[in-house]
Amino acid sequence: MIDLYFWPTPNGWKASIALEEMELPYTTHLINIGKGDQFDPEFLKISPNNRMPAIVDPDGPDGAPVSVFESGAILMYLARKTGRFYGKTERDRIAVEEWLMWQMGGVGPMAGQAHHFLKYAPQLDPPQDLPYAQDRYRAEVGRLYGVLDRRLAENEYVAGDFYSIADISIWGWASLWEGQQQVLEDKPHFTRWLETVSSRPGIQAGRALHADLRGDQQDKQAQSVLFKR
Repeated sequence: MIDLYFWPTPNGWKASIALEEMELPYTTHLINIGKGDQFDPEFLKISPNNRMPAIVDPDGPDGAPVSVFESGAILMYLARKTGRFYGKTERDRIAVEEWLMWQMGGVGPMAGQAHHFLKYAPQLDPPQDLPYAQDRYRAEVGRLYGVLDRRLAENEYVAGDFYSIADISIWGWASLWEGQQQVLEDKPHFTRWLETVSSRPGIQAGRALHADLRGDQQDKQAQSVLFKR
């Protein structure tokens, strides 16, 4: 049993979806980021950057336990462990890693900022309704999805003709395109990919994990924990 430290967010989904797709048994430990569980000293031993997800694999390298934090590192570790969703050749793996890093350095941070300034900042006390920030991050997310659409015009999946951890990493954020105030009419290949990946049972199971706990972060206490520490 792998121990999964999790809360239902796009980054958390990366780990839950990977575990489901790779058919690895796991036990879920909830890290309520709205209440500050991510700052607990015991959790910080596993994830020193006070972010989830994180995992502990009792059957790590050489059979010894190992903890892994950062969602991209978790995806790479699990893909190596199982030999799944990482491609078959070195060229495949290069493509997977390119697009995984693209998500980690681009889509995740930019979409996260878009969500913050479009959805949450206007609800703060006092409200922070900042058109410049909203326009900046909305536009950058749109640019990135345009890059993805052009890539998918030539490939069934992000890294090529095979489903990979790159697709897993991108899907969670991309599935929330409406909250990022994006449109799909001009992105037919992105739309096709989104529908294809969304239909996978592993995606659906990982996304459904504790979905009832997914809040809108409008609670004042949660805002204080998430945005002021």
